[in-house]
Amino acid sequence: MGDREHWQAVYAQKQPDEVSWYAPHLERSLGFIASCALPPDARIVDVGGGASTLVDDLLANGYRNVAVIDLAEAALMAARARLGDRAAGVDWIVGDVTTPLLPEGSVDLWHDRAVFHFLTEPAARDAYLAQVLRAVRPGGYVLVATFGLDGPARCSGLPVARYDASGIHTVFGDAFERVADDAESHATPWGSVQSFVYCFCRRHPRAA
Repeated sequence: MGDREHWQAVYAQKQPDEVSWYAPHLERSLGFIASCALPPDARIVDVGGGASTLVDDLLANGYRNVAVIDLAEAALMAARARLGDRAAGVDWIVGDVTTPLLPEGSVDLWHDRAVFHFLTEPAARDAYLAQVLRAVRPGGYVLVATFGLDGPARCSGLPVARYDASGIHTVFGDAFERVADDAESHATPWGSVQSFVYCFCRRHPRAA
């Protein structure tokens, strides 16, 4: 089963609030995004956003240039159904974020909660980073959340790579300034606790 088929099957079998990473509101992500003081027309992209509620809260907070990317069309359809008429104001993109999906230099903030840790092979991480560098404008922000070092070793039947904030930033390298980080004990819908870590970076402006 390929990655797309795997995630399609996950969302065919479970409701959006039945997956382990579900949260009613992504409070830490929203806090980091608010700290950027971005204008309402800033391009915010939720990578692997699926059926996440982040898009709901971004729209409620006045952002009007939001895109959600996911491999699983079923997940995006669930989010669109939940938003109703508001879904027309969002760009919904079915695709693999390790491939070119976005115009060069078009993104003001790249958000990824729980995608990056599925990239267990160096080639996949390199491909992901290449797309971040391609899509995020100089001075733009990148927020990545993964399982922490004491988090699960597998998720949805797949192996994951676990990080601390320094480990995430090491992968991203000198093209990014590390702005802040945070840790979270995430409660799953069935009451277990998963360790997450957040790394918040800003892309350095191009040299003059």
